[in-house]
Amino acid sequence: MADKRDYYEVLGLQKGASEDEIKKAFRKMAMKYHPDRNPGDKEAEEKFKEINEAYSVLSDPEKKEKYDRFGFAGVDPNAGFGGAGAGGFGGFGGFGGFDFDDIFSSFGFGGGRTRRRDPNAPRPGADRQLQVRLSFTEAIFGCEKEIAMNTQVECDECHGQGTAPGTSKRTCDQCGGSGVINRTQSTPFGTITQQTTCPKCNGSGQIIDTPCQKCNGAGRIKKRIKIKVDIPAGVDEGSIVTLRGRGDAGVNGGPSGDLLLVISVKPHSLYKRAGDDLYLDMPITFDQAVLGGKVKVPGFNETYTYTLAPGTQSGSNFRLRGKGVKNPRTGRKGDLYVKVYVEVPTNLSGKEKKAVKKLAEELGPEAYPKRKKFDETDL
Repeated sequence: MADKRDYYEVLGLQKGASEDEIKKAFRKMAMKYHPDRNPGDKEAEEKFKEINEAYSVLSDPEKKEKYDRFGFAGVDPNAGFGGAGAGGFGGFGGFGGFDFDDIFSSFGFGGGRTRRRDPNAPRPGADRQLQVRLSFTEAIFGCEKEIAMNTQVECDECHGQGTAPGTSKRTCDQCGGSGVINRTQSTPFGTITQQTTCPKCNGSGQIIDTPCQKCNGAGRIKKRIKIKVDIPAGVDEGSIVTLRGRGDAGVNGGPSGDLLLVISVKPHSLYKRAGDDLYLDMPITFDQAVLGGKVKVPGFNETYTYTLAPGTQSGSNFRLRGKGVKNPRTGRKGDLYVKVYVEVPTNLSGKEKKAVKKLAEELGPEAYPKRKKFDETDL
């Protein structure tokens, strides 16, 4: 067995690889070197045999343990270790619970079984996606919007059948209504059946001799429609509102797809939002900051009142509970966070400037302990 390559090396793995790693590596290598992907390539054919042999051992826990301990001798039936031979893997029945049909179906190879859905079975229509732009207030309180969209609707001339009035479809005589053509090929590994779409009916399994003139046999037509949509309160930037059954019409009597509305929200001049909470930067006057007292906080459709403490500093925050946005799922409201800053007067008259100077003289340094400490700090 000196001419054999290490099974882990064959699959591009390190010794001790997990079951999942072995399975993924085998899938990748088997798809790469499968004979149907490399017709006439003897080197690919030999590699495919080598890959199958390696997987037949490493996918079996008992064989893998013996191979890890004793190497090729551990899986050689003539070596006396009691292991089953690594050869004899012909065909594509599957190793270690791994189904070759699952591998090769991804690129059209049959594994002895044909699993194809009925081409004439009802199929759902495609989903549609639209962006809806809302104002900040509309997003908070919800609204009704009229939107226009292009969609596929059932043809009202043939009612989705695709045939002209008074006519009907017939079964495709080339594929017998299956929508596929099976081609069988003999290989050194057994018989492989490859399925291709029937060229005569394009996979539908049926032929329309006299198509509907309005939809040209498609059973659906493109139409621009307008619909009114109720946007729930509390949606935010990036929220998706799903309208069931408002997408494209289905095929063969299948249900319509959905309409997905992706919400975009215009920014507000004063308010910002984070989740269900609102944030507001609010200016206050010098006397309000010094003396405290009640201030009015502008809300949406209402005004709130909050009492400032005397000596409120610029940058102070307070919270108004339950004055945020209503969560569209839970119904609970977030909070409103207000940050105040003292607005410094500008464009003062001469009289006003004298008043400010007089106030400063009367207050003196003791009224500004932080400033006093700053001035006295020895750098």
